[in-house]
Amino acid sequence: MRAAGVDASADRVHAFLRAVDVLRPGVRTDVYWAGRLTLCGSRDDLDRYDRVFASYFGAGESSVQAGRVAPPPRLRLVVRDAPVGRRPGNDGERQGPPVASLASSAEVLRHRDVAELNLAERDQVRRLLAAFALRGQMRRTARRRPARRGDVDPRRTIRELLRRGGEPALLRRHARTERPRRVVLLVDVSGSMAPYADALLRFAHAAARGTRTEVFTIGTRLTRVTRELSHRDPDVAMAAVAAAVPDWRGGTRLGDLLREFLDRWGQRGTARGAVVVLLSDGWERGDPELLGAQMRRLHRLTHRVIWANPRKARPGYAPYAAGMAAALPSVDAFVEGHSLAALERLAAVVRGADAASGAAGAASAAGARPP
Repeated sequence: MRAAGVDASADRVHAFLRAVDVLRPGVRTDVYWAGRLTLCGSRDDLDRYDRVFASYFGAGESSVQAGRVAPPPRLRLVVRDAPVGRRPGNDGERQGPPVASLASSAEVLRHRDVAELNLAERDQVRRLLAAFALRGQMRRTARRRPARRGDVDPRRTIRELLRRGGEPALLRRHARTERPRRVVLLVDVSGSMAPYADALLRFAHAAARGTRTEVFTIGTRLTRVTRELSHRDPDVAMAAVAAAVPDWRGGTRLGDLLREFLDRWGQRGTARGAVVVLLSDGWERGDPELLGAQMRRLHRLTHRVIWANPRKARPGYAPYAAGMAAALPSVDAFVEGHSLAALERLAAVVRGADAASGAAGAASAAGARPP
């Protein structure tokens, strides 16, 4: 499928395997529809999928007609959000045929650039962002808990022996507990990031539901908005953030604000050992050398530094901007941040599930130099 030009990502392959597991893997039509509805993302993918399916499973069967697999008559795909002209309960009104579609509008919106959406699509993306969850990479703590395997717990073992009057007893064991690392989000609200600011702040609102997440906005000033984002209602939280942030659509002073963040918050423990995520396009009006120095300071203090740049998804993008080029050597993962799917991948990188690909992206971007 990938060799034929279909963007069969790991998420789509996983959905295909789940669909085949629910259906019957030994039945050609079930396998066909499971792949058609999960692996394809556009109308152009349909023809490619049919050609690959017919080539792989053989085109000589009766179910393959002229390179396409005939849909079984028993299968009807009805999309809930398809336009419905009439309600089924009215008498004398003819009902149209069920609308078959490749994927729901929510699946299509996952890969759309947030800056190119209309108002209705933005509302739907906001509802999808409200269901996000963000958790930092797990780390072992000094605390221990009873466990079936691990080191021998001498205190609990001795207490058990005393309770039995000195009779032999099973050794009691304990193991170190794990807890997620703190996540710090620095969201750029400058003028160049205006098309993405609302979606990124709503992503931060979903992340701030955790007890170990801090959110700051950066532009011409540094503003801590963790308390404002603590409201359960996303719209109320966004209104509170709008009232608290004084530098909407202004310039960008990344180096100065990063130094202020480290002086006021980082050294006090907010960023120490945490996963710090910068959501910015990297446009810097200040001194790029100052930004590079503060990024190196941040990298020494934190566990991981992740930079999500919405501009990275554009064709031909290269980190030629002075601020971005100065910051990349101190970035552990350089990822996209332009769509819902990109934010899902960002969440995977934050929890350490996709660390290898994020590090590879940072290394390749750091190697790019302006001509």
